[in-house]
Amino acid sequence: MHEKECPYCNLSADPEQQIIFENKTCAYIQKSSEQTVLEGSGLIVPKRHAVDVFSLTAEELIDTQELLIKAKDYLEERNGHDGYSVGWNTGKTGGQSIPHAHLHVIPRFSDEPYAGKGIRYWIKQNDNRRHP
Repeated sequence: MHEKECPYCNLSADPEQQIIFENKTCAYIQKSSEQTVLEGSGLIVPKRHAVDVFSLTAEELIDTQELLIKAKDYLEERNGHDGYSVGWNTGKTGGQSIPHAHLHVIPRFSDEPYAGKGIRYWIKQNDNRRHP
């Protein structure tokens, strides 16, 4: 994907995508169409086109952490959630569909179907794993 076509290099190109807050190198965004599926979910993305988390600079990692704490405070003021799933998908095999680093910040609720399962739940369901 070329940077001109990358939705995270052009945050204002998608009218549903809203920058909630940002710092020098990163932005915390939410997309209105995703709110009906995962209420309050959002992403932290670097402003520079970085393919994955391993491509981030030390400054981008520090700024990501700063926005993660701000996102937590922001979400706790707005949602009655009970926990979080936070994570990076890296590479196609790792579940990354857009080749621009992005950290998922997903509030979780005790009354949802997968409550208490965490992100490892799906890994444990697959008995054909290569490694125990």
